[in-house]
Amino acid sequence: MLIAVDGPAASGKGTIAKRLAAHYGLSHLDTGLLYRGVGQQMMGREADANFESRAIDVAMSLDTGNLDEEALSTAEVGLAASKVAQIPEVRKALNRLQREFMERDGGAILDGRDIGTRICPQADVKLFITANADTRARRRTEQLLTRGLDVTYDGILEQIEKRDKDDRENPAGAFFQAADAHLLDTSKLSIEAAFQAALDIVERVTG
Repeated sequence: MLIAVDGPAASGKGTIAKRLAAHYGLSHLDTGLLYRGVGQQMMGREADANFESRAIDVAMSLDTGNLDEEALSTAEVGLAASKVAQIPEVRKALNRLQREFMERDGGAILDGRDIGTRICPQADVKLFITANADTRARRRTEQLLTRGLDVTYDGILEQIEKRDKDDRENPAGAFFQAADAHLLDTSKLSIEAAFQAALDIVERVTG
């Protein structure tokens, strides 16, 4: 079984994807970590004349087995990820990694922003997980404060809104819901309720 999970930052898509992967025994890939991994390595180099070519080199040599999820989850790395994601050749290199993962034996679940539209348009089930910006900012702020990071709700909300804008206007591939994806708004749901709703969708679609 192949499941595609898309959605904006802090919508809950990653947690839901992990839970579904564990439930069905599927391999899971958080594709956003790939872009964050490239973005993190390019932070502070935005003014370099060779920024794009260097980002492409990083993407082509990225070690997917050495991505620190906690270190890559900050809002600053997220903004850097949205910048490198606008480079077509970076997307091409990372898309190749995602498709290789998708084709492994035993099925897979991938979460990101263009899984159901570009990476796995043939997925058996497509989910589009969303939540309003206020809810997502509160979730991310609480998450980062728990880790001891010095962040504020207003700052995180501003970064999320900018990330949303960058995703919508990305010239290398705008972010949108696939026509056949099942929409799940988690704004008013606990993570357990959101997971159960997602599981119900998968069970209904696959019979």
